[in-house]
Amino acid sequence: MTKKYEIVLKYIKDLSVEIPSPEVFIFSKEFITKYRLGINVTTEPMKNSMLEVITKLHYKDPSENKRKSYFEISYGIVIKILDKNLEKKELEKIILIEVQNEIYPELEKIFLSTIKNAGFPDLHLEKKVDFEKLYKQKLS
Repeated sequence: MTKKYEIVLKYIKDLSVEIPSPEVFIFSKEFITKYRLGINVTTEPMKNSMLEVITKLHYKDPSENKRKSYFEISYGIVIKILDKNLEKKELEKIILIEVQNEIYPELEKIFLSTIKNAGFPDLHLEKKVDFEKLYKQKLS
């Protein structure tokens, strides 16, 4: 099967670690395993059959607790569409499944090392992200 796209470049577009105070840091460190990962993917069209795909991860405390830290990364990927006859649905699948499966292991590694470098213990996300399942949920 011929590949219908190629990744031209990948970069960290934005990175944020918010720890409001030492007290929040101590509290967050204790409850960091209760935090939840969120993922959002957006696109921006570019010239020459290229798209910027922005995958944003955020890791935050889902509780109503006021003492929270917050972590977010926006990862930019520029892809070139090689197949000029793609239907919209097919392009959507490429962006939301194939590109994500290709870049996610590296993105997760960068994100988790950023959290660790902020002073938190090594984190390992329990579940692997199933982008195909997320895509199907989005459709229903």
